[in-house]
Amino acid sequence: MSEVLFNTLDLTLLITVYQCISFALFLLFIKKGNKQSNILLALFLLSQAAIPLDTLINFGEAFRQYAINFSPNIFYVFGTAYWLEAVLLLFYVRSLIYKNFHFTKIHILYFLPFILYVFFEINDWYLLDYETKQAILNGYVLAEEPAYTRFMNLFRELFRVYASIICLIELKRYQAHIMDTFADIEAVDLSWLKILVIGFLIIHVQAVIVTLGYISVIELNTSINFQLIGQISNIMVMFLITFLMFFSLGFTSMFKGLDINKHSINNQSQSKEEIDPQQINTITQYMNESKPYLNHLLNLDNLANQLFMPSRQLSQIINRHFEQNFFEFINGYRIDEAKILLTKANHQKTTMLDIMDLSGFNSKATFNTFFKKLVGLTPTQYRKEQLENQ
Repeated sequence: MSEVLFNTLDLTLLITVYQCISFALFLLFIKKGNKQSNILLALFLLSQAAIPLDTLINFGEAFRQYAINFSPNIFYVFGTAYWLEAVLLLFYVRSLIYKNFHFTKIHILYFLPFILYVFFEINDWYLLDYETKQAILNGYVLAEEPAYTRFMNLFRELFRVYASIICLIELKRYQAHIMDTFADIEAVDLSWLKILVIGFLIIHVQAVIVTLGYISVIELNTSINFQLIGQISNIMVMFLITFLMFFSLGFTSMFKGLDINKHSINNQSQSKEEIDPQQINTITQYMNESKPYLNHLLNLDNLANQLFMPSRQLSQIINRHFEQNFFEFINGYRIDEAKILLTKANHQKTTMLDIMDLSGFNSKATFNTFFKKLVGLTPTQYRKEQLENQ
């Protein structure tokens, strides 16, 4: 009973396993909201739980022998998760940002590496007899692995990096859509999801470096400490999972999903249609006379309905003629309104929060940031300067 089964790094892996499994069960059986997103996030977490288990079984100092005695068949089972976790993170992100997201036949391509790997392991390992498996595991030396396994692992890590990059591209596209559709984006906080995706991208890049490291050690006889990089990655995963658990609970429901089909059509047709100068005049006149931007809840669809114009067409005119997205277009008018209010004598004692409200803003951060960007001064500095000039 005095034998130490786990060292400190092993405990880090076990903590990650516990976090992932417990949070996955919470998502599946307790948490309400977008069911599809919850399931995808739970599957991602279970794949994340499988990866440290695979590390423990294959490389844990004492646990490896315990696993061999228990059953050689548990080796390489959990390793299949490497081919799934980045793909599941990608689909989780898509389920958040696309309100009509559903799986199609093309998505099978993302799971093809996983399917091929499963068939490979069945043929290469699970069809062997029990005694042969035990003999191979007891005599295992990393340097004596077949060369093709090392390069297969390298392809696996590159595939994970590719899926993570696709995640970032999807988030960038979603952010552009939000700014083309809403004048107030304060409620849609992408920061936590960006940090999560970038964090796992860094981990996947580190995994590529680790794989290249041990390939160079074996093939070129270099002295790279690839184990240390791998251990740092394991610790990073534990903190990222903690971060995910904390932030995903509060912000998942805040996403304003875009219609993937409608959005793709807009992108395809935007450069083909001619802009009618009369429509430009109509928009400019309506903005100046009716001041729809004073409505705190104004969005692209609201404004398009007021102008009796398709929202796609309005977005096209704003982007191409005014060379702004909807967020910049509307808040530019709001800043102009705020400048007028700040110079009026009857508003000298009006608080900045009231000026912000009267201008159509409902976010102090957006008001201050945008004002400083367009005017070069804070609202307080601008009012002081204008009053001194008067």
